[in-house]
Amino acid sequence: MYYVCGISDKGTVRDHNEDAFLIDGVVLSKAQLETDIRPPFIAAVADGVGGEASGEVASRLALELLSSVKYGSKVNMQSKINGIHGKLVRYGSAHRGCTNMQTTLCAIAVDEQENASVINVGDSRMYRYRNGKIRQISTDQSLVQLLYEQGKISREEQRTHEHKNVIFPVLGNVTSSPEPEIKPITGGIRGGDVIIICTDGISDYITQGQFEEALALPMSLPKRLQRLTEIAVENGSTDNMTAIGVSCCGVHTQIKHSSSKRKQVR
Repeated sequence: MYYVCGISDKGTVRDHNEDAFLIDGVVLSKAQLETDIRPPFIAAVADGVGGEASGEVASRLALELLSSVKYGSKVNMQSKINGIHGKLVRYGSAHRGCTNMQTTLCAIAVDEQENASVINVGDSRMYRYRNGKIRQISTDQSLVQLLYEQGKISREEQRTHEHKNVIFPVLGNVTSSPEPEIKPITGGIRGGDVIIICTDGISDYITQGQFEEALALPMSLPKRLQRLTEIAVENGSTDNMTAIGVSCCGVHTQIKHSSSKRKQVR
């Protein structure tokens, strides 16, 4: 059994939310959701690319398409993600105002044998919090990540570099196809671990130490995710903010995605 929760909010500056998240087949962009899930399952965040048409359409549609995947150990996720990309391109071409709509995607996929994998396109991120330390699992598909790997900039310079928002082709790009990162999560997920998946409205504005301090707080996981968004805003985030938390052996059993129980994130 896994406990999964998610929050999404437009933030303090932007007038709409181009982020969305997927949990247990439900796609949301405003509310808080928490539930227990038995594998196999996929949980994901998506961030519509700013500066392109209809980012909010791209992020939601990508997750809706992903939610229809019947995931398991024999499913070819490379093919499924490429198929989602193609459908986004075709949708954008067929709908006025949506041409070249694009979105990042970062997901955890747990199969029926409880093998966990990361699926990543773009610069949304996945982390694992274990024994008080946080480690990034996904690899950013961005210019600053390439510069870091080439030794031209430091890890700290990645956070403030003038080109930090330049990313490689993502889902929906009409000129170049993405190259999804799909790999097993080395070391898996153990009891006490927390997997965090978030958009760059959070990750670009929180240090490793702040991540660890927030996740060590003696409060529920949704409240710790909320604290991450508060820290991001305190550190200057003007972007949409979305985060998912995943832990195994969850004891939370109430599903909170019905309209009467949906909690808006402030």
